[in-house]
Amino acid sequence: MFPFFFDPTMMFLIPALILAFWAQSRVKSTFAQYSQVGSRKGVSGSDVAQALLGRFGLSDVPVRAISGSLTDHYDPRDRSLSLSESVYGSTSIAAIGVAAHEVGHAMQHQEGYMPLQIRNAIVPVVNIGSTAAFPLFFIGLLFKGQMLMNLGIVLFLGVLVFHVVTLPVELDASSRALRVLEGTGMLASDEIVGARKVLNAAAWTYVSATVMAAAQLIRLLALRNMVGGDD
Repeated sequence: MFPFFFDPTMMFLIPALILAFWAQSRVKSTFAQYSQVGSRKGVSGSDVAQALLGRFGLSDVPVRAISGSLTDHYDPRDRSLSLSESVYGSTSIAAIGVAAHEVGHAMQHQEGYMPLQIRNAIVPVVNIGSTAAFPLFFIGLLFKGQMLMNLGIVLFLGVLVFHVVTLPVELDASSRALRVLEGTGMLASDEIVGARKVLNAAAWTYVSATVMAAAQLIRLLALRNMVGGDD
């Protein structure tokens, strides 16, 4: 058995780490670039969110400002939409694109979009799995306990499923956002190009998270097969 400080299975993570670093750099640089480009209509992210929510019969969904950067999200538990400081009051193309994307999630929730329902349903299980999977697996690894290693792998498989389901949810929300922004005229056709670049860059972060989860699962399987077990 190899020493813990030398784990050859870490090689499985290298491509995923490179992709994750690239995706994070791309979303930050693209958002920063289009945060400096104001929309011609001069409406803010919060204005756009409230207008679109009203347009689709979601006026009861509150739009709140939260701290941080790129912390924007829609919470299906209390049907609230939160926009970060760099989006809420900004009139940039980037802010409008992100705000419309979050409205896309509210629209999905209203329509009962199946991938979103699946993601919401498995969140409690995934939270437990993401916390317990690695401790259980590595305790099993330490004591060559096949049962614990398998349990850790099964729990982590739920994390991978969550990321796989998240991909269509996020891509659909971005697609809705771009269609609505163009259809309502809130952004001109040349401004839509910038919003699309921002949302496409953000999508790569979800792709990289999925690839990382898949790589981690492969690594756990490889470790289990290398070490074996007594159970």
